[in-house]
Order: sequence, then C-alpha cells, then structure tokens
Amino acid sequence: MTWWALGFAATGAVVVLVAVLLIGILWQARRIRRLALAAADIVGEVDTNTRSVWRLSKINKTAGALLDGTAAIEGNARAIRKAVAHDAPDADAA
Repeated sequence: MTWWALGFAATGAVVVLVAVLLIGILWQARRIRRLALAAADIVGEVDTNTRSVWRLSKINKTAGALLDGTAAIEGNARAIRKAVAHDAPDADAA
C-alpha cells in the first residue's frame, strides 16, 4: 500500500467522521428546537393560568383605595352629625 492510498483512506475516514458528527449535531439541534417549542407552549399556558394572580395586586390596590374613600366618607358623616347635633338643642333628648 502506498503512502498516497493511506493518506486518501485517512482523509476519507476524517470526512466520514465529520459527516457523522454533523448529522449528530443536526439531530440534536432539531431535538432542542422541538423541546423549546414545547416549553414555549407550556410557558404560554402558565402565563394564561396565572394572569388572574397578577391582577390580584391591582384589585388589592383598588380595594385599598375604596377603603380609604369609605373611611373619609365616614369621617365626614361623623363631622356632619356632630355639627348637626350641636345646632339642634333637642338632639340629646331624642
């Protein structure tokens, strides 16, 4: 066997090895893409299912504002009642 034939065989073996590795890389890339798409779908479902939880923060802020408003109304009502009670002399008798 000549050196030329041995070099040709070694080159052929390297080409085959590189082709096999490239096919493996492509196969893994497709697998990763498939898993990434599945993960993206799952993330979308989680996002959809947890939106109501994130809205609770807004709801709590709104409820707090309403509570503050009712406290202010109650304070104003007490002030009005006190002012009316001082103006009416019969208020204590009733």
